Amino acid sequence: MILDGKKAAEIITKKIADEVALIKDTITLALILVGENPASQVYVRNKQKACIEVGINFQGYFLDANVPQKEVLAIIEKCNADPKVHGILVQMPLPSHIDANVVLNAINPVKDVDGLTVVNQGKLMNNQDCIVPATPKGVMTLLQRYFIEIAGKNAVVIGRSKLVGKPLALLLLDKNATVTIAHSKTVNLKEITKRADLLFVAVGIPKYITADMVKKDAVVVDVGINKVEGHIVGDVDFEAVKDIASYITPVPKGVGPMTIATLLENILDCYHRQTAAVKEETKE
Repeated sequence: MILDGKKAAEIITKKIADEVALIKDTITLALILVGENPASQVYVRNKQKACIEVGINFQGYFLDANVPQKEVLAIIEKCNADPKVHGILVQMPLPSHIDANVVLNAINPVKDVDGLTVVNQGKLMNNQDCIVPATPKGVMTLLQRYFIEIAGKNAVVIGRSKLVGKPLALLLLDKNATVTIAHSKTVNLKEITKRADLLFVAVGIPKYITADMVKKDAVVVDVGINKVEGHIVGDVDFEAVKDIASYITPVPKGVGPMTIATLLENILDCYHRQTAAVKEETKE
């Protein structure tokens, strides 16, 4: 069965648009893009389009690839101080002369819509209320919408990035799955994936997971987006695996739309957190 991320995302997006329409304030996302990475440009256009569709104001900072780090930090500082900016997103990857950790952690954690500051990631590690990265949060929402059981299942996450693999593993642990994190350098990977009831793939290699690596009736979630000969393909060989898996996400129209919809949720979440904080301050 197909895990239809596009359909689930449409439901979430409609709900967000309805909620935004009831809010008298203008909700604003500030997005910083450094350089002209083609994939990043596509992602940014998609995020901008999604914001406009639900009534969220989009404030773009499109910077030259050679921009000094201090200029990027100055923009973040300005956005942190602006009460009319509710979310800040720095599109990854950054050019090599810019320290991504320094830049990301300059963002006020309550405006960190990507959930990548050490504050939000540390809270996630400690199972505290926080802003969760959009892709793993979207994956969990998709599983929930299809009533897929997680507790007690063997879950294998292939990928160890702080944007997807690590936070996804933590979210699965929180739902009582038994989690293994693997990656492209894992020895005997096939032996590990064949034991997975739930298989999540975010390794960035086209059709990396083949039919012989998947357990019968496993749930397969493909986070990969790769361009091969003009076509978008995932990290899973979809055609070979779809008849083995009980559920599988397509690429495109799987995890991608859920990531965008969940980013919109995170922007709204940031707005509500800041509004609540202002109310608390005025009480005092």
